[in-house]
Amino acid sequence: MSTPPRTPRRIYVDHTHLRGHITGIERVALDLFAPEALRPHTVRPLRSRSVPHMIAAQHLGLPTRALADPSALFVFPGFPPGPLSVALGQRCLIYVHDTFLLTRPADLSWKSRLYMAPSFAFAMRFGQRFLVNSRTTGEAVRAVCASSALVALLRPAVRDVFGLADLPEPATYMPGEPLRLLSIGTIEPRKDYPAAIALVAALNAAGVPAELHVVGRVGWGRHDFLAAPPSFLTLHGYVDDSGLRALVGRCHLLLSTSKAEGLGLPLLEVQHGGLPVVAPIGPVFAEVLGQSALFITPEAPEAAAADLIAFVGCGRLGPASQASRANVARWNGLAAQDAARFRRFLSDGPAAYADDPEAVIAP
Repeated sequence: MSTPPRTPRRIYVDHTHLRGHITGIERVALDLFAPEALRPHTVRPLRSRSVPHMIAAQHLGLPTRALADPSALFVFPGFPPGPLSVALGQRCLIYVHDTFLLTRPADLSWKSRLYMAPSFAFAMRFGQRFLVNSRTTGEAVRAVCASSALVALLRPAVRDVFGLADLPEPATYMPGEPLRLLSIGTIEPRKDYPAAIALVAALNAAGVPAELHVVGRVGWGRHDFLAAPPSFLTLHGYVDDSGLRALVGRCHLLLSTSKAEGLGLPLLEVQHGGLPVVAPIGPVFAEVLGQSALFITPEAPEAAAADLIAFVGCGRLGPASQASRANVARWNGLAAQDAARFRRFLSDGPAAYADDPEAVIAP
């Protein structure tokens, strides 16, 4: 006798913070909780018209809707939920990209410190259901949340959003010609672009001509290098998909000197094009990139430059390109498993994770 189908859930997804340009993190949230991704459950995205409307919706509108629809689940994939939404307990599903609202206050804009950080701290203390984009993020959440809370992996699949998969291997590096490094991300303190500039300056000082190409809007904070950029630095600002594809095709390496990441989405996105990655030594980079990257210490630019010179000088760019493509495929395989477990969770609750202890971060 077949098991009768379970009743689909209604799932409200908080998109009240989405207006205008969509960031990479926001695109991840849209993909993870899209109606087609969560079938047969009914997904109802909630939007807002303005910042005041967003604030009212997050703190009053969503909790009011929860009272009117007591069987529904509420997903918060961007801004942290307000206290009244956290009070929904197991019906409040909080997707956590990182814990920097708690752990890196010096790297936050005043808006984040004033509005987002207090709600995030409350949610971390009293929330009961957390979904995380990496094991590194999950361990950071587990360190501050209640021991009774569920912390489950929901790693995002990384699409080839820039159309890089059909690119040939990265540009061939010829000694004596400029080594072109690409960095992607908003110009803000946590990305630590001064460290990237120092590394490229060290390459040039060591006799290896090098260029740094930065793609990303200027965010908050003071950035002295913008007033007098060195000759090897090109600031491209925002570029469209075709422009980024062209840059990936011209550059030899992707460079990240970020102080911290919850995931490091651009690192995986460019791996569709086989671009080798250079990233800081650290847990999240090791988790996400595996054996596919060259790991450096950005705080020591001369040593990092020496490692990079050895890396490109011994013919490792070709194998590194193949490793990049293999790694993003590995990651997407893990993400597919997480997505399947999450769909079961929506019907079965925490029992969906019982068959794989590695899918959750235990107390």
